[in-house]
Amino acid sequence: MLFNELSPLVQEFLQQPTAFLGGFVSGLLGLDLQEDPLKSWLERQTSTQSPPPSSPPPTSGPQRIAID
Repeated sequence: MLFNELSPLVQEFLQQPTAFLGGFVSGLLGLDLQEDPLKSWLERQTSTQSPPPSSPPPTSGPQRIAID
């Protein structure tokens, strides 16, 4: 029973330990996540964790375009 309740916390910790611990400590200290410098740090953490944008597959040779 206790394991089922704690498993989401453990999964989040294993996926992103730095962000999880930062959020946990800020919650313990009562810090506001919408104020700087914590807000800017969280934005940097989430931007580095996101996957890079996908680029279109490379094509070989000239391409045909239509101009109206």
